[in-house]
Amino acid sequence: MGIVDDKSIVREYFNATGFDRWRRIYGDSEVNKVQLDIRQGHQLTVDTVLAWLKQDTQLDRLSICDAGCGVGSLSIPLAACGAKVYASDISTKMVEEAQQRAAVSLPPEKLPTFEVSDLEALTGKYNTVVCLDVLIHYPQDKASEMIGKLSSLAESRIIISFAPKTIFYSLLKKIGDFFPGPSKATRAYLHSEASIIQALTARGWHIHRKNMNKTRFYFSRVIEATRQISD
Repeated sequence: MGIVDDKSIVREYFNATGFDRWRRIYGDSEVNKVQLDIRQGHQLTVDTVLAWLKQDTQLDRLSICDAGCGVGSLSIPLAACGAKVYASDISTKMVEEAQQRAAVSLPPEKLPTFEVSDLEALTGKYNTVVCLDVLIHYPQDKASEMIGKLSSLAESRIIISFAPKTIFYSLLKKIGDFFPGPSKATRAYLHSEASIIQALTARGWHIHRKNMNKTRFYFSRVIEATRQISD
C-alpha cells in the first residue's frame, strides 16, 4: 500500500484509539510496564535533542520547526527556553492536546504556534527542523523524499530520529515485540542508518553527531546534521 494509505491510517489512528494510548504514554498518568518503558525511551530522545539545542547559547534567537510534534513533548520545553517554535502534527487531537498542555505550562508570549499538518504540506523557513519518531510511519522508498521536504524547510540544522533497521531490530519487529500491545494499528517501518545519512548528505548536510536511545521496547537513532562541518 502506498504513502497515501499509510498517511490516512496514521491520521485516523492518532485521532481515535491511538490518541488515547499515546496521550497517556507521553503524559504522567499511570500506565502499564510496556507503556512506561516506551515513555522512558521517548523521553531519552527528547532529552537528547534538548541537550543538543541548549548547547546553542542563543536558543532564544532560534526558530525551530517541530514536525510531528505529538502532544508537545519537545515543543513545550523548547518554547520555555525562549525558542520561537512552530509545531505541527497530522493528528488534530494531538495538536489540541499539545495546545492545552502548552497553555498550562507556558506564558502567552512563549506559546508555540501549533498547526494540524502532515509533513508534505509544511511550508516556511526555520533555523532548525526537528522530526522525532515520525519516519517510522513512512516506508523506506519514501524516507528520502520526506528528508528532502524537511531539508527544504531548514536553514542551518536538521535533527531526525528513526527506528534503525538492523538484523536484531528487524527480528524483534517480525515477532511482534517492536511495538507491542493490542491497540497498535499502524505499520512500523525501520530504516537503515546508511540510507538516512545518504539522504541527508545528498542534500548538502554534514553529519554533526549521533546518538542511540533504547529501552526494552523503544529504539531510536538520533542524527543531527548541519550545513557546515563542525569540529
